[in-house]
Amino acid sequence: MDAMPALPLDLAALRAARERVAGLVLTTPLWANDPLSQELGGSIYLKLENLQRTGSFKLRGATHKIACLLSRGEGKHGVVAASAGNHAHGVARAAREAGIPATVVMPVNAPLTKIEACRHLGATVVLQGGTLEEARQAAEGIAAESAANFIHPYDDWEIIAGQAGVGLEIIEALPATAQIVVPLGGGGLLAGIALAVKSQRPDVRLVGVQADAVAPWRHFLADGSVGPVPADAHTIADGIKVKAPGHCPRQVIARHVDAIVTVDDDTIAEAMVRLLERTRTLAEGAGAVGLAALMRGLVPLDADRPTVVVVSGGNADMTLIGRTIDYGLASSGRLMSLAVRIPDTPGRLASILGLVAEHGMNIRHVEHRRGELHVPVGMTEIILQMETRDAAHQEELIEHFGRQGVEARRMGSN
Repeated sequence: MDAMPALPLDLAALRAARERVAGLVLTTPLWANDPLSQELGGSIYLKLENLQRTGSFKLRGATHKIACLLSRGEGKHGVVAASAGNHAHGVARAAREAGIPATVVMPVNAPLTKIEACRHLGATVVLQGGTLEEARQAAEGIAAESAANFIHPYDDWEIIAGQAGVGLEIIEALPATAQIVVPLGGGGLLAGIALAVKSQRPDVRLVGVQADAVAPWRHFLADGSVGPVPADAHTIADGIKVKAPGHCPRQVIARHVDAIVTVDDDTIAEAMVRLLERTRTLAEGAGAVGLAALMRGLVPLDADRPTVVVVSGGNADMTLIGRTIDYGLASSGRLMSLAVRIPDTPGRLASILGLVAEHGMNIRHVEHRRGELHVPVGMTEIILQMETRDAAHQEELIEHFGRQGVEARRMGSN
């Protein structure tokens, strides 16, 4: 087999990249988290890129790319980017700091908060296309017509060099790092961290984490293939919803990444809730996939060997946070909706609520259903939404209803 060609970035280049962006990006905290460590049985640290300026690691690569363009005299016509959120935000801020114009093309269904964030930073926002791929095509056309520079979110060595600052900071802050778990979309962040870490500590284990619904890297380490992604694929981890991984990241990941795992949306939502509870910090879906992988036991942990989990961003859409929290609570057994069928007579609802109270559950919502085809005449169906401790607590109530002769079923179950 032919030897792989040398990569264009070495440790000296990565350190130089960090110097170029010094003062423009933050050195983000690396927190030891005792509650998560005790709960999951490992020594867990969180690299909080959700506390980066603009709320995401994407600022690092965008700032470095623009600095490189200006150093070559290529930035006078400005920059163009395509993104549904974090990359656009990073490019907008980096361009403003550099004093050059920026245009960001976003899909027409991009969250309003992210559109306004880019406009607030002085970028021209163009809404075009129903998908990120269509937005990118439009952005490339605008760049060609205006002689501006198109900035790719991940398939660019200068972008990767900027993201590598995350890895440099981890090794400097925690030299004993044994394992790093990183969200994986297009691959720019994981590639940058891999280059920074493996050039100093080749023994550190690197794990990439995808969303199960959008997982083009699923078999990459086994056979080098990048799999297809269904056109209608959906995930709450929209920041890593990438159908075409970058060619540059592939070269790095093939050499330096030890494992790639996938997690489903239920677990991602649970991880978002867990981060809020244990750290009082907000992660977007993509930012929480690393912790989700730990929670599902997909990544081995050792109490004596530190594992760093990169929380890549915190720009969760405000309109979705409440629904995501409820989704995570339900998935983890702490929120349940139960349909209870009882005779439609006075006092029966009070008796049902009394049974719930005896089990220490808090009722959020009560709904009556009468006159529907599945509810016999003379009966009523009560929908109870309750806060519970865990799945075992829920089963305890359902079994108790059964012993009392009360018909009860979980909502969503047959």
